Amino acid sequence: MITIDRTDPIWTITINRPDKAGALTEQMLIDLRDAARDAKDAAAVILTGTGKVFSAGADLDAARAGLATSPLWEELSGALAALPGLTIAALNGTVAGGATGMALACDMRIAVPSAKFFYPVMKLGYLPQPSDPPRMAALIGPARTKMIFLAGQKITAAQALGFGLVDDIVEDGDVMARARDLCADISAATPDTARKIKAMC
Repeated sequence: MITIDRTDPIWTITINRPDKAGALTEQMLIDLRDAARDAKDAAAVILTGTGKVFSAGADLDAARAGLATSPLWEELSGALAALPGLTIAALNGTVAGGATGMALACDMRIAVPSAKFFYPVMKLGYLPQPSDPPRMAALIGPARTKMIFLAGQKITAAQALGFGLVDDIVEDGDVMARARDLCADISAATPDTARKIKAMC
């Protein structure tokens, strides 16, 4: 349910479970984490999904069995954040709950106009993953972060763009074409130069 295209120099990691709104099982999280760790030599990594939802977060049965509090979420976002190449979350649809963490860990987030963003852990009785609130606050500020985590607000793509949670809305919906376009310069650059520039940023 996770597919990986290792075409040099750009890797594409896809959540491929459209029949379940991209809901994540334990094995899917392991596969995502391992793919992110393996991509250390890629010039860029594009993270995307299939269907109308990027990911609904944890699969409900798996969440009840303990996945909601698994360290795998932090291991995945940490692996993405540590990559020296460019990372882009190409959000083909709504992002919910723990799946938000992997998008926050990327360098850029682009989304379709219909995407929504929400993180309903509080009413489910869980804490968010430790790195998610500070990463979000670094992008949109603490008050708007509390709007999502504490007030339970569902944010539209247009609001997310205004907040700074996403960096571009792809009006024609082809987020993969836009992501590949964003990778064009880094594909042509020497890896050392590109990684030094990312580190400077």
